[in-house]
Amino acid sequence: MYHYDVFISYLRTADPIARWVRNHFQPRLRELLDGNLDREAEVFFDGSVRVGGRWPDEVRSALRHTRILVPVCSPKYFYDEWCLAEWASMERREKLAGGDRPATLIYPVIYCDSKNFPPYAHERRWENLTEWNHPYEQFQVSPKYIGFHDRMNRIAAEIEELLSDAPAWRADWPVLTPQPDVPPASRFPRL
Repeated sequence: MYHYDVFISYLRTADPIARWVRNHFQPRLRELLDGNLDREAEVFFDGSVRVGGRWPDEVRSALRHTRILVPVCSPKYFYDEWCLAEWASMERREKLAGGDRPATLIYPVIYCDSKNFPPYAHERRWENLTEWNHPYEQFQVSPKYIGFHDRMNRIAAEIEELLSDAPAWRADWPVLTPQPDVPPASRFPRL
């Protein structure tokens, strides 16, 4: 059975992204989904792992028991082993569940710099949140936050539609662990 509606995938080692997810993206998404659904919204992100829990096991289990993946992407996201595994696992599930018409189980958002994403990532429609990628808590009292909240309302409504179309849970949903490519060499010479 599904335990989570949404799994937020992001580069946990990138401090600004991690702070933005914790301070702004995850709380707003959970709040808005909870208001839209006829039940309590269940959102998994790294703060959901229990103290003392085994990180790899809990992440694999959560991924297997989640309806929709929401990756928060930056160029380095696609070179991180965990992020790549989360994306690839849900992409494989889309193919398994969709038959001739693959299901949409990945709702990607751009945190920064999409021009350096790999070609397969550009095959999807993205939600661009670069205008609101301010990680600090003070962002919540800025005038720009109203625009962020309005955009999150739209995102929550779109995710709600995807949740209603998610395939029935299967015990054999795969959790893949592909090896990431080596990041491209820097275009700037090192001095």
